[in-house]
Amino acid sequence: MSEDTALVLLSHVAYRSGWLADAAGITAAAHGVGALVLWDLCHSVGSVPVSLDAWEVDLAVGCTYKYLNGGPGSPAFAYVRSSLQDTLVQPIWGWMGAQDPFEMGETYAPARGIRRFLSGTPSIVAMQPVIDMVALLDEVGMPAVRAKSVLLTEFAVEAARELLPGVLIASPLEPERRGSHITLAHPRFVDVYTRLWDRDVIPDFRRPDNLRVGLSPLSTSFTELARGLVAVAEELRVVGGAD
Repeated sequence: MSEDTALVLLSHVAYRSGWLADAAGITAAAHGVGALVLWDLCHSVGSVPVSLDAWEVDLAVGCTYKYLNGGPGSPAFAYVRSSLQDTLVQPIWGWMGAQDPFEMGETYAPARGIRRFLSGTPSIVAMQPVIDMVALLDEVGMPAVRAKSVLLTEFAVEAARELLPGVLIASPLEPERRGSHITLAHPRFVDVYTRLWDRDVIPDFRRPDNLRVGLSPLSTSFTELARGLVAVAEELRVVGGAD
């Protein structure tokens, strides 16, 4: 970064490896050269503590279909630091972001504050599970969620080492440096993941050889995780990829 840097865009939790960034430190470094910071929270919201106000973050975006359990079609979200809300321009105009959404006039005047960044009508049906999940997270507390997440990923790493010889753990080995998923790598995973889907074990495959195991702390049990990794080991043996 230098004085020529205008905006730093990073994922708080890397979607492929699960690497957890030092958001507070990176934000401070960006501000030190006069840059704004935009954090992608898709893989951290609902699984690791996020403190955008305390970190003095400028902008953040994310989705609700992962750890907020919204499911397919659930709305995305945006965070804009309060001091920027009336100066930044939303390039995608939508009626809900208008100052008077029911005027339907010949010109467009954005609303004041965060509402100007709305661009369309979110799915009400898809928002209901998000509302319930946010309420549950508030009841349980993010420290407890994070503690369960760490235990799950630690168990996944230990089980993978025991059950999957020859498989690379492509995520940080230190629990404090990863989010709530681990990534396993093996050249035969390209032949394995569809077989797993046929068994109702649904990991995420990323080319060329990554199998991503996502662990939603409040809805994933250790038994389910163990069964899933046993299925990976069994299918890897079937395709001839086990050592």
